[in-house]
Amino acid sequence: MAQPPVRLTEDEIEAALRAAPGWRRDGDEISRTFRIRYHGGVALIVHVADVERLIGHHADIDLRWDTVRFAVTTHDAGHKLTAADFDLAHRIDALAAAHDAQPVGTGPRPPARP
Repeated sequence: MAQPPVRLTEDEIEAALRAAPGWRRDGDEISRTFRIRYHGGVALIVHVADVERLIGHHADIDLRWDTVRFAVTTHDAGHKLTAADFDLAHRIDALAAAHDAQPVGTGPRPPARP
């Protein structure tokens, strides 16, 4: 029988957050939002889903017209943070960069639609 995931301590979470710039902690999940047009966001989500399937860990994903938000926690650890969450966060960052998605809160914001 597989061992349950190991929850991170507060010190480990703080260190992992320092190593994952741009990710924000909200209780027992971490999240990050990227600015990307809708169809680009769909493509990003498909690529993230492929990686998630391979590693067996999944984010909650919210797709909007010009943003995609990823929220990560380990459901099998009682909705607590584990090393798997930060591993997935780094993978999402790499995929978002490959899709030219811009992290919200950095860089210029595109003009509003007329």
